[in-house]
Amino acid sequence: MKKKIRNEQKGLLFIVFILLVAAILFLVFSFALRTNVINDVIERDTNLKTLFIVEDEDSEVLFSSVMIYYPESYKAALINLPGYTGAIWQSLNRVDKLKTVYSEAGVEAYRSEVEKLLGIKIPFYIVLDFDDFIKLSDYLGGMRVFISEPVDCVSAEGERWLLPSGAINLDGDKIAVYLRYRLPEETEYDVQERYQNCMAAFLSGIHDKKYEIFLNDDNFSIYSDCFSSNLSKNDEKTLMTYLADVDAESMVRQTVTGSLRRVDDQILLFPDNNGEFIKEAVRQTLSILNSTADSMTSRVYVIEIQNGTTVQGLARNTAILFQNASYDVLSPVNANRNDYEETVIIDHIGNENVAKLVGEFIHCTNIRELEPEDELVNSSSEANVDFTIILGKDFDGRYVR
Repeated sequence: MKKKIRNEQKGLLFIVFILLVAAILFLVFSFALRTNVINDVIERDTNLKTLFIVEDEDSEVLFSSVMIYYPESYKAALINLPGYTGAIWQSLNRVDKLKTVYSEAGVEAYRSEVEKLLGIKIPFYIVLDFDDFIKLSDYLGGMRVFISEPVDCVSAEGERWLLPSGAINLDGDKIAVYLRYRLPEETEYDVQERYQNCMAAFLSGIHDKKYEIFLNDDNFSIYSDCFSSNLSKNDEKTLMTYLADVDAESMVRQTVTGSLRRVDDQILLFPDNNGEFIKEAVRQTLSILNSTADSMTSRVYVIEIQNGTTVQGLARNTAILFQNASYDVLSPVNANRNDYEETVIIDHIGNENVAKLVGEFIHCTNIRELEPEDELVNSSSEANVDFTIILGKDFDGRYVR
């Protein structure tokens, strides 16, 4: 009888041992999977794509941006998403503002619509409400922005808005003013530019404070309490540690562009070319970011666009396309004649790889290097032009046909 009891005890202990080992293995594998979410994304995609949303006091979208970061080169792009961007949003099943998707359908639907708008997958999102964004500004020691003219105006509620001009560091209260003030002569584009400047300043502040924040668990917990995300706290720290290494000074900036139309008493921004332009611009940016060649990611390239046709405004409209694809574009000019049959790209710097990228954006393969006393180039600029594009009759306003 005693022997039988001992055998039963041994069997029970063996089962307990097996369960204990299984539990330990489960915890180990769970922890490994949990802590490698960010690294797994980088291995699969090479880029980190994160949607940032800042809510206003009514928990609606004040502004939002998508950051695309290539850790290998520390280069990144920041894409502004105007809240009044219009489309037939699937999550709403109607034409409306993009920001309405967030207020009516939530953050997951908003992320999904942004993915379709930009043509990319965005695995992560971070949401900050207005008060916490202001609090973070103070935690970061303020945010540095450039204000071209002093601001001195009064809101409809009688609040006086005062801001100095220049490159200045704004604390939380001043950042609140920077985001809220509106001048009579301002356009919505001006307001969106301010939002993007503020987001860029926020990311720059994280970069400057990265050692104080991310190498100290206690400090990071204070910062992380100011935002929510679709990540665990541990993964939030991993993601933000990566993003803190961004070369903020050379960050590429883009925004959704298009034409304004009135729909149901709302002014909506409908993306150019039914949304294909912003997708193409994002693809162009990804090509530049993902290049490991230093010469392709070290700076923003300067382009001069010349109109070699009789079509009025062709160079000006093309300049807008390239500006929104992250190039620095000089004021458009007329070419030395207006009967060019073919569009040509003149490479002033002898960089074949970048010249091909420029050409791909408008489907132009007619690329040549600048030769001494080149008669094709009627450059009104100084010697800082990297590429000259002379538009010919084969250019339809978007692509070379």
